[in-house]
Amino acid sequence: MFTSLLLDIQEGIATITLNRPDVYNAFNDPLSYELQDALRQVEKDAAVRAVILTGAGKAFCSGQDLKAAMNGEKRNLSESLHKRYNPIIRAIRNMPKPVICQLNGIAAGAGCSLALACDVIIASETAAMVEIFINIALVLDSGSSYFLPRTVGYHKAFELATKATKLSAQEAMQLGFVNKVVPPAELESTVRAEAAFYAGAPTKAIALLKKMLTKGMTENLDAVLDYEAYCQEIAGNTADNKEGIQAFLEKRKPVFKGA
Repeated sequence: MFTSLLLDIQEGIATITLNRPDVYNAFNDPLSYELQDALRQVEKDAAVRAVILTGAGKAFCSGQDLKAAMNGEKRNLSESLHKRYNPIIRAIRNMPKPVICQLNGIAAGAGCSLALACDVIIASETAAMVEIFINIALVLDSGSSYFLPRTVGYHKAFELATKATKLSAQEAMQLGFVNKVVPPAELESTVRAEAAFYAGAPTKAIALLKKMLTKGMTENLDAVLDYEAYCQEIAGNTADNKEGIQAFLEKRKPVFKGA
């Protein structure tokens, strides 16, 4: 079905692997549209309760494939973002399931934006992140101007954006980009364990929390309080809520079904 990525679904976990390792998983048209399709597929699949996003080979994603872009006629960059990249970022942020970035290598440009759009980032010690746009006199895109200042504040975001500062995995973790850094040999098993945790979590509550935290970054307190009340009513009427209460009363571990 796909030519530029791999999609594997097992035990409630969907793993999407960008599969252009010869060009460090850089985005060309087929990859960008296939990633949109894959994200739509896993969102619709009720059996999928957690998503892993990673790259094949040494890199996570090096951003736009500049050679591919130069081979065709001059692009309208705004149109390209609206059609190719922005739908990907929106799909990850609107995904009613946690998306875990398995950061196996370099994440540059739009690849860095792709990683930052995920809910959890677990990085290999050999991974790195860089907002490289300024090196070709371009500006942040694919959501980085939203994620950067909300993660590190304006002044550090300005520095990272204007100097294309390359961050090691450890530096990225210290700045709050990355949740955990592990040796390369432990990356896959660590991410799989994280995904397994979320695959067994109350999926509807996780989806609501994802929306709430995003809204909480931009709304005032009164709006957030109202939205919390709205979401809590929804969560309180799920089967998982009933199971959680019953398990607490019976002093056992809850078995959440994602319903």
